[in-house]
Amino acid sequence: MAVVTQVDVYVTRTDRNHVTVRVTTSDAREGWGDASLYGREPAVVAFLERHAAPLLIGRDPHLIEDTWHLLRKGGYWRGGAIETAGIAAIDVALWDLKAQDAGLPLYQLLGGASREHVTLYAHASGATPDEAAESVDRCLDEGFSAVRVQFGLPGRPATYGLEDDSPSGSSADTALPEIESWDSAAYLHEAPRVFALMRERYGTAIRLLHDVHHRLTPVEAAALAKSLEPYDLLWLEDPTPLENPASLRLLRRHSTVPIATGEIFTQANDYRLLFEEGLIDYVRSSVTHVGGITPLRKLLDIAEFYGVRSGIHGPSDISPIGMAAALHLDLAVHNFGIQEFMEHSAQTLSLFPHAYSRNGGFAHPGEVPGLGARLDVEAAASHPYQPLTLPVARIDDGTLIHW
Repeated sequence: MAVVTQVDVYVTRTDRNHVTVRVTTSDAREGWGDASLYGREPAVVAFLERHAAPLLIGRDPHLIEDTWHLLRKGGYWRGGAIETAGIAAIDVALWDLKAQDAGLPLYQLLGGASREHVTLYAHASGATPDEAAESVDRCLDEGFSAVRVQFGLPGRPATYGLEDDSPSGSSADTALPEIESWDSAAYLHEAPRVFALMRERYGTAIRLLHDVHHRLTPVEAAALAKSLEPYDLLWLEDPTPLENPASLRLLRRHSTVPIATGEIFTQANDYRLLFEEGLIDYVRSSVTHVGGITPLRKLLDIAEFYGVRSGIHGPSDISPIGMAAALHLDLAVHNFGIQEFMEHSAQTLSLFPHAYSRNGGFAHPGEVPGLGARLDVEAAASHPYQPLTLPVARIDDGTLIHW
């Protein structure tokens, strides 16, 4: 019986930092997982190298469920984004090994394909409504039929979510946090104007999405959702902070706009009240940030009973290994909704050979046995870690607003 003999952790920096785990077995097979956590990479590495990796040596790599619980509960202290990202990488690496051993692509071990391909949504943004529309045009030219639209506020510098023309560009590219300007009142006036323009320009031919990034109070979020009802959004994402998940009750009472949330949740239980009270429509957790394929598959199975669909988080700060894991799960689960797809840079893709492919607004994880994605360790050595962090936002009086 093969056992785990080595666990290696790599941090690479192209346009983003990515944390990658390789699990090697005594029969010389390798499984790969993504542990990327924007701005907290060294902490994840410390958890993996000092706490998680020593527990794996000598273990049977097929014991995925037991290993997940050992890492999650065996140390008594549990939870949080750092631990969860590390556990996710090991979990995915073990699934990779099991699928390789079976000679099957990973999705086949998750029940097989429930669809022919995975529907994607792209990112479009602009400082003005016209610039945002031009960005949408580029997405449509690439074959996408679902687009997240972000926009700037009149007379203010760039807002988080506005991206440059590079595949993974954004405002989050400095070692120290950039300070962004925010005005909720201006935003509430601008949002319906932007989406009115989008529907006037594109009709109902495309699906539109929007991300608030938790920046509104519950009352403001309810007002926004109500104002956007005429424009038929696929979803409104993270409209208000969810430290108190019951805050979505107010939004639900005033609007029928579908709600997506959960990308910053780190455990399935965070969704319990949201499911039980019918407060959301899409699960936004990623494989990397909720603990791996093992817990996310369970979470989505529970979500199905409540009529909630998947909308797995897919930013460029999750590596192509993380994207591959998401696509295998997307293809298999019955209650799939849509997959976020933020194209990685050519440099990043060159470091992560992968079997998944995109054809217009659709993707497929490929038929290679296992996960079908890995890190080119030799090439990655030329791209060492460099600190990066996300921006913060303040209103005019200097008060820091909620993420």
